[in-house]
Amino acid sequence: MAESQESHFLALLSRMKYIERWALMRSSRPENLSEHSLEVASIAHMLCVIGNARFGRSLDAERAALVAIYHDASEIITGDMPTPVKYHDGTIRDAYRAVEKNAEERLLAALPDDLRPAFEDVFWPSDDASEDERYLRRLVKAADKISALIKCVDESRAGNAEFTSAESTCRAAVDEMAAELPEVADFVREFLPSFGATLDELL
Repeated sequence: MAESQESHFLALLSRMKYIERWALMRSSRPENLSEHSLEVASIAHMLCVIGNARFGRSLDAERAALVAIYHDASEIITGDMPTPVKYHDGTIRDAYRAVEKNAEERLLAALPDDLRPAFEDVFWPSDDASEDERYLRRLVKAADKISALIKCVDESRAGNAEFTSAESTCRAAVDEMAAELPEVADFVREFLPSFGATLDELL
């Protein structure tokens, strides 16, 4: 048996709690990457459950949650690039994708060689991924956008007008996804309205 070597992979992941999102915005309550990833995971899982229960799909809901947990892991190294900057033009977007891929490779390089393939499969979709896998990753992206909308709703209901424009942009993006993905439409109709309510209202 080969001698084991120290791996920094999980220690690096634990630093997600130090990465704050919405860097250009004044937030009533800061949101870190760890919180965001958990929320995206729970939403992605629910979207797949909806797809399987209502639309005859055969999606791996647990895998969707796992993909979602790691979907922004590169930001441990890069930080959270604000959306207006990241998508300002194609040149910046492409450059950021290259930086993001490099950061992911650095994270995966922290794994022992025999464990790395299992995580590469989560971080990066295969070129010959199944239709279900491609659809699952679309739902993870939708969950990411829904989580952003939830943050905007929370901030707006807290009286923070800073997020008014962002809420409109995120809602339009989610509505566009809902037109193509019935799971998203169902989530928006049944689950989204409760976000931002008080605990007394929810119970």
